[in-house]
Amino acid sequence: MTPRKPVIERSPNILSGTPVFAGTRVPVKTLIDYLEAGDRLEDFLQDFPTVTREQAVAALEIAKKALLQVAG
Repeated sequence: MTPRKPVIERSPNILSGTPVFAGTRVPVKTLIDYLEAGDRLEDFLQDFPTVTREQAVAALEIAKKALLQVAG
């Protein structure tokens, strides 16, 4: 089984520790902000081409699981 690459990373050397998409300087919060504003995932991906669709969807899955655990 191949180990999964991290989707989100946090480092004090990158945006003062703000969670970003792994391998980028794009904050995960930016994706949430886009969706809250009514923008489509496609809009976010077009504006931030260093983030892959797979990374964005995986981050949303992580958020979904966390929300369901808290709500459960």
